[in-house]
Amino acid sequence: MNASALIDELNDAAIAAGLVALGVAAVEPFEDTREALEARKSAGLHGGMAFTYRDPQRSTDPARILDGARSLVVGAWPYAAGPVGEPQFEGPAGRVARYAVSDHYAALHSALEAVAQKLEAAGYRTRVVLDDNALVDRAAAQRAGLGWFGHNANLLVPGYGSWVVLGSIITDAVLAPSEVVPDGCGPCRRCLDGCPTGAIIAPGVVDARRCLAWLVQAEGSFPIDFREALGDRVYGCDDCQEVCPPARRSPQASQSVDTDTAWVELLWMLNATDEELITKLGRWYIPRRDPRYLRRNALLALGNSADPADTEVRSILRRFVSSEDEMLSEHAQWALERLDVRAQVTS
Repeated sequence: MNASALIDELNDAAIAAGLVALGVAAVEPFEDTREALEARKSAGLHGGMAFTYRDPQRSTDPARILDGARSLVVGAWPYAAGPVGEPQFEGPAGRVARYAVSDHYAALHSALEAVAQKLEAAGYRTRVVLDDNALVDRAAAQRAGLGWFGHNANLLVPGYGSWVVLGSIITDAVLAPSEVVPDGCGPCRRCLDGCPTGAIIAPGVVDARRCLAWLVQAEGSFPIDFREALGDRVYGCDDCQEVCPPARRSPQASQSVDTDTAWVELLWMLNATDEELITKLGRWYIPRRDPRYLRRNALLALGNSADPADTEVRSILRRFVSSEDEMLSEHAQWALERLDVRAQVTS
């Protein structure tokens, strides 16, 4: 089978598996991406984030992943990004970002494996990589012609915006690279102006120290300057995507999000055991797999969104104030004081 026919077969397999975009790129190192990671890390913009920042030399060199690698095949899996209905339970609710309401990466992995099987059937070796510190997914996708780097630092796929998860197949097959997609943001500033904490400090540059999506995952105390901005969120933040014109025009923007997993019962989070929290929410990134950080986020969301007159809420917060865990005690005290402030405003 010639290379052109093989690419046609890969595209057919991608469509059948549910991918909305597939492209091919060379495996040369992403030098610009490495330099950007190193510069932002040096400036502190990574906010302590590890992931692909941990070893930029490694995460920007796909050839290290597979001996004899010659090509990258990159795919995008869409997820629902439409209206989120009201919680289907009584009591305070914590909001979950759309990308985290279910395990979209599991679906993406299955789809990429289906494409990889076509390469293997043709006699080539493959390695599927996604949501992995070994490779900067956005850089691979941009080079493979799936989309352009948006001002919110997400990859924007024509017709789908940023409501996608990305993954790659590294292979020793020699495949013709796809054409790169030109920038489509132009002078637009909606994501920069719409970020609740001003974390997008320049087009395509995010200061993770201010980014709510990172701060809910980071270790330690949640920065006090951004606690009110967290609102009712317990995991992730969609704001810079919700205001993005290409994202708003995507078909996913009209697909309803699963209400059952778009909200979490805050009082349950604070009463659940460690095992129960990890069992239900373990698909999220949790620092050191320590449920304390889920409780930390829930305490802040409770202070920001619960009814200040709810005696059960105040009872639970007082219980945490008395905790021997200094971090949780301090966050619970903040939440109580926040309820008091909100009560004065509404009285």
